[in-house]
Amino acid sequence: MITFVTADFNQSEHAQALTFLMDAYAQDPMGGNAPIEPTILAQLPAILASRTDAFTVLAYDEKTPIGLANCFVGFSTFAAKELVNVHDLVVVGTHRYQGIGKALLAEVEKRALSRNACKITLEVLQNNAPARKAYQDVGFVPYELSPGAGVAEFWQKKL
Repeated sequence: MITFVTADFNQSEHAQALTFLMDAYAQDPMGGNAPIEPTILAQLPAILASRTDAFTVLAYDEKTPIGLANCFVGFSTFAAKELVNVHDLVVVGTHRYQGIGKALLAEVEKRALSRNACKITLEVLQNNAPARKAYQDVGFVPYELSPGAGVAEFWQKKL
């Protein structure tokens, strides 16, 4: 049976699930194909636990961690309300294509609605067709302010 919980990283079970799932994600082709530095993994649960603008939804199959959504709360100046950004969405390979990613997003939506957030945002790689389809299936669309302005792109500048 699949269950979902909001992570409490002061609980070792949740901290271990986070580090296991994040490292599995990082080693996946859609996560960069490289493990996360062990010192970063060791620090991650405490850092996330200290943030008031973050929450994580964990998915378990019985007692086995199988997925997560790391979310950060931002603010929409156009709506004058909070927004929720799904920064990481992970489902382990053995449990993909079973609706778990969509269920994680539904759990995120419940938490966003309870905060009276105006929207949920996420990024997706252009060639990640399964993820794009799943996101579209649950109502996500490319971000566009007005016709003719074009679709927003996610850019970065590493520091």
